[in-house]
Amino acid sequence: MLRSMYAGISGMKGFQTKLDVIGNNISNVNTTGFKKGRVTFQDLMSQMTSGAQGATDTRGGVNPSQVGLGSQTGTIDDLHTQGFRQTTNNPLDFALEGDGMFAVASDIERDGNSFDASGENGGIDDINLNESSVFYTRAGNFYLDSNGSIVNPDGMYLMGFAQGNDDKIDTDNISALQIPEEAQSFSVQSNGTVNYIDADGNTQVAGQVALANFSNPAGLQKDGNNLFLNSENAGYNGLSQPDSEGVASIVSGALEMSNVDLASEFTEMITAQRGFQANTRTITTSDEILQELVNLKR
Repeated sequence: MLRSMYAGISGMKGFQTKLDVIGNNISNVNTTGFKKGRVTFQDLMSQMTSGAQGATDTRGGVNPSQVGLGSQTGTIDDLHTQGFRQTTNNPLDFALEGDGMFAVASDIERDGNSFDASGENGGIDDINLNESSVFYTRAGNFYLDSNGSIVNPDGMYLMGFAQGNDDKIDTDNISALQIPEEAQSFSVQSNGTVNYIDADGNTQVAGQVALANFSNPAGLQKDGNNLFLNSENAGYNGLSQPDSEGVASIVSGALEMSNVDLASEFTEMITAQRGFQANTRTITTSDEILQELVNLKR
């Protein structure tokens, strides 16, 4: 059989994968905090027909002769570039300007007991986080639950730093951020500090939003629902205070939207479509050659 047929098949598979990624990007063009994907290709192993030869006293060198056997999918990357900012004027909508991700947790325990967001059984301080229940996201659409805890649309708690005894933020004390029921109003500063007005009209601090920083955010694993999971190649650097060195600032009343560019995606779609079409032509042309060979014997 002709090698070009199998090369064409490998090309068709690769461009089909590219179309799958493009389709997913376009379907999430309006998804909050979505990071688009990108496909790169690699050539397959080449078949050697003649090896290279070095130069001699009487003859020059000869380059190797190789026939390629097709292509394969190299990588499917997530591009963590900044998405455009959409103003919502909702105080619990947070957009990140810079590097970092919100940390949310679904399973919070304190001293072996289930965490009670209402403040009973020890409140929100000194909680223990199960690493497998911690997720990371750029989607900043949060809400208040019935207990005043700041949660995402799936009910996961937004992680932050608790207020210390000396009226300073305790960065060693990770907590689920909570606004007391008696609060008249609240606001979030660019450094993540959550302030509220108590019943007496005094300004109080409920805590500070914590941001997770990664040296290689492309190494994160998508888990659906706008969430990412940590991986061995993400380079997790721990939780940091917003608006510090190398960490994003928080813009309250806005959301970071998808970084998908429709013009770019449709251009890539045309490229993938024509590439797929060209590979089908390779297969049909190879088939015609085989047909001619069969027709030699009539």
